[in-house]
Amino acid sequence: MAIQWFPGHMNKARKKIAEAMPAIDLVIEVLDARLPFSSTNPLVDELRGDTPCIKLLNKADLADDKVTRQWVAHFEQQHQVRAMPLVAEQKSQVKQVVQLCKQLGQHRLERKRPVRIMIMGIPNVGKSTLINALAGRQVAKTGNEPAVTKANQMIDLKNGLVLSDTPGILWPKFEPESCGYRLAASGAVKDTAIEYQDVALFALEYLLHNYPQALQQRFKLKALPASAEQALDDISRKRGGLKPGGIADTHKGAEVSLHELRAGKIGRISLETPAQVEQELAALAALKASSEAESPDTPD
Repeated sequence: MAIQWFPGHMNKARKKIAEAMPAIDLVIEVLDARLPFSSTNPLVDELRGDTPCIKLLNKADLADDKVTRQWVAHFEQQHQVRAMPLVAEQKSQVKQVVQLCKQLGQHRLERKRPVRIMIMGIPNVGKSTLINALAGRQVAKTGNEPAVTKANQMIDLKNGLVLSDTPGILWPKFEPESCGYRLAASGAVKDTAIEYQDVALFALEYLLHNYPQALQQRFKLKALPASAEQALDDISRKRGGLKPGGIADTHKGAEVSLHELRAGKIGRISLETPAQVEQELAALAALKASSEAESPDTPD
């Protein structure tokens, strides 16, 4: 199943961001710490050019701390990028973000000019929560549903920093395809755009291989399931209920599995690692190369 979700307002946002970027001193990209690659929007690096960027791995309290450190090191190898884990609700961590912004924008502050910051991020990564924390008041609408912010707004923090908020934008296609599944599992894609059972099976397969004990303990399974299908059936019988004839309600079981994963109730879980993503990208590149070799362009 290829998951795609690119509402019209997101395409308009891309154009507005491109127009505004020349007047921006610093970009903050808010990522989901559980899936930093999948929640990275390729448009950010494309549109920012040489403008410095801070990648904030938000919801770090839900992610595997060891894996988060790997991602921070990975991002800091990139051009003009600083990275740090974040829990946007923690004031001390938000203060660190402010200090880093002032450090990177020192040349502007020395000239008594505000550091102009554009905050970007895909839906449901906590961008609006961060903005409210930075402002110290409710200035951005928040919600559990993705794509809450629909229009740009300017916010003067009165401390030398001026924020430009942008609507959450996703790219038109998810590559590799597993990125779409991880985004759906995390809640970044509207539930109306996904098949619960497909996404739950993907998530359970990953958990069985990477966090088997956490999965078994959370759902109090007597034995570790041999497959994602078996895990979904077991969870459905325990938490989703039964249909007539003693058949497990796997749709309800899938809902329970994903909701518990998103809420961090299964444990601190990262859905991808730098090494894993590199393997996926290499496989995708090899597949494309093979496809192009089998279908050469025909001459005119």
